[in-house]
Amino acid sequence: MKIKQPQPFTFEEGERAVLLLHGFTGHSADVRMLGRFLQKHGYTSHAPIYRGHGLPPEELTKATPDQWWEDVQQAMEHLKDLGYEKIAVAGLSLGGVLGLKLAYSERLRGVISMCAPMFFDNEEQLTQGYKFKAREYKQLEGKDKQTIETEVEELLEQSQDMFKQLGKFINEVHDNIDHIYTPTLVVQAAKDEMINTESANYIYENVESDQKDIKWYENSGHVITMDKEKEKLHEDILDFLESLDWS
Repeated sequence: MKIKQPQPFTFEEGERAVLLLHGFTGHSADVRMLGRFLQKHGYTSHAPIYRGHGLPPEELTKATPDQWWEDVQQAMEHLKDLGYEKIAVAGLSLGGVLGLKLAYSERLRGVISMCAPMFFDNEEQLTQGYKFKAREYKQLEGKDKQTIETEVEELLEQSQDMFKQLGKFINEVHDNIDHIYTPTLVVQAAKDEMINTESANYIYENVESDQKDIKWYENSGHVITMDKEKEKLHEDILDFLESLDWS
């Protein structure tokens, strides 16, 4: 079965722009509903897809966190090339880590981190998430159970170096959080099964911004942008964006 590959999106509306960053093993669908919501309220949004994502799981093992960081920088340049100068960033999971790095590397109007890991004590959970996504993709391809299990085990062996680099990248951002002076909203799902939820408190306590807030969502899991409280999340993000200095 041929699987339709996801695409990046740009929803143009107003002069205020929000860069939307998806999670590890995810793609632009992670943040598409949020993008459409922001468009209805006068915000332009752009969501890239990092290298290796939204493709067969074998492709992910060929990519590196440094390449994903380059992809985010290019996405930022894409918005600037379109004429947008007033830009905020909102990122889910790995996208939150990348967004926080952007916040201490570039001038942003605001940064929103959603379920972003700050401690690499969750390699097992990340591996499980990768295995789940790989199995799901191979099922859609119509492969039999035995073939799927064999290929997934091979993938896990191939991905060890990628996970090591991912841990190093997360630790680097963890160590630079106190260089963030950008207004910050920290979002965390209470039922997050993928990361150490203390990450949210760490971000909130260590960013140096005078304008910062933390919000917990009691009934949501890791992919909070697509979970039960997504409408509340949308409204909270809009409130935060409206509170920023866009002049």
